[in-house]
Amino acid sequence: MTETKHVPTTSEAPDSLGVPGGPGTIGAPDSTPDSGPAETPATDDRDPAQLLTTMVDRVLALAATWTAWDGRPVPAGDRLYTPHKAIRRVADHMVDHLAEMEARLVGEETQPDHWHASATTTAADLAPFTGADLDEARSRLTRLVRIWANRLDALTPDELDRSAGTGWTFRQLAFHVAESVYYADAVGDLATVGASASTTARPTKP
Repeated sequence: MTETKHVPTTSEAPDSLGVPGGPGTIGAPDSTPDSGPAETPATDDRDPAQLLTTMVDRVLALAATWTAWDGRPVPAGDRLYTPHKAIRRVADHMVDHLAEMEARLVGEETQPDHWHASATTTAADLAPFTGADLDEARSRLTRLVRIWANRLDALTPDELDRSAGTGWTFRQLAFHVAESVYYADAVGDLATVGASASTTARPTKP
């Protein structure tokens, strides 16, 4: 049975590296609080395509410092983050809601959510983050955000705010996806030589 995607969902993944599954950190883009679905994203008069481009620019600016990562995950709320995990979650979040928007535009049902999301830290997430990984992240995220921007720019203001299908409006989806910067902020700026992502626990996003 399919479900209509319009709010982030919790992971069904088992515990991994001491990070519990189930409902996640309130405020993280891929989590829902224990009390129910995430709140409807607030929007304003900013261009949603530019908002997403700015988000990706910040993610990649932070990622450019992650080759200094010492290999220790950083805690944020009840989750752990690493450079690879941050890139994975930003990309997956963009893919997830892009697929939702495209399905709704052509009148298809959206696909069920089976992401492990941030509840699971995989072995790949723990790998060193190299210059080659940064190059891959740049290619991946810049192309994804161009697809988003091209799609959003092709929609009229009415289509953005009175969107096809069931769920948040496409403007709200874009503002929600822009919150994916949370994952990169969780790892932080490691530009200082010998910087450690785990020296200070990052605060939960309010």
